[in-house]
Amino acid sequence: MNSHQDQPATPIAMLKSLWYNRQLIGQMTQREVVGRYRGSIIGLAWSFFNPLLMLLIYTFVFSVIFKARWGVSGESKADFAIILFVGMIVHGLFAECINRAPGLIISNVNYVKKVVFPLEILPWVAMGSALFYSMVSTAVPLVAQLILKHSLPWTSLFFPMVLLPLVFVSMGFAWFLAALGVFVRDIGQVTNIFTTILLFFSPVLYSVSSLPEKYRILLQLNPLTLIIEESRKVLVFRQLPDWSSLGSELAVSMIIAAVGFWWFQKMRKGFADVL
Repeated sequence: MNSHQDQPATPIAMLKSLWYNRQLIGQMTQREVVGRYRGSIIGLAWSFFNPLLMLLIYTFVFSVIFKARWGVSGESKADFAIILFVGMIVHGLFAECINRAPGLIISNVNYVKKVVFPLEILPWVAMGSALFYSMVSTAVPLVAQLILKHSLPWTSLFFPMVLLPLVFVSMGFAWFLAALGVFVRDIGQVTNIFTTILLFFSPVLYSVSSLPEKYRILLQLNPLTLIIEESRKVLVFRQLPDWSSLGSELAVSMIIAAVGFWWFQKMRKGFADVL
């Protein structure tokens, strides 16, 4: 595929590109994950110890200093931290993809200029890397529950399916921002501010039920709200997800992904000229 020519920009082309380039995406994702900790003594183990350290810090700050509670019956300090941490994992996955997106093409100029390369897979590589760290982070609250409650929620098997709408909505934004970032270099600063604000406008640090009724409606407009709530259901509360709500969100997220992909494919003609 040459970035100077018009590229197919349909939803079918989006899925075909993912399928045809799956091995390349896998190899590039693996290289990126391993490369992040290359040269360190314990290597990939950092991807487990970092979230573990964060969980301990959250437990101390929110449960000991602020004495915050989620309002779940029989809730301990550790329970509060685990509930909080699951929200952080979901927000972190979205934020990682969105914050990296504006620089994806700029930092891979050699793929634009010298090589016949499917540029549209670069956001998938960023997503693959973010998903890997999210799955490693997910092991932390699960191990904590195994130690504290001597059992694992079997419903955690549904967690990847709960994340699926988030993957596609993140990809839609990532394609849009990756293309826009080539022409508007300031966009990277904007995304960092946006994802920080989104942390406080998502039910990460508080429960939806703790908000006044009039503000809950605004929270429901946030695509992260449903994913965070459903993730807590399957990872902490041992409940089945709301399949109909997730199905609706998946349909909307596929539309967002298709629009983002279309925008990327239309804009890529100008990448080489600007870079």
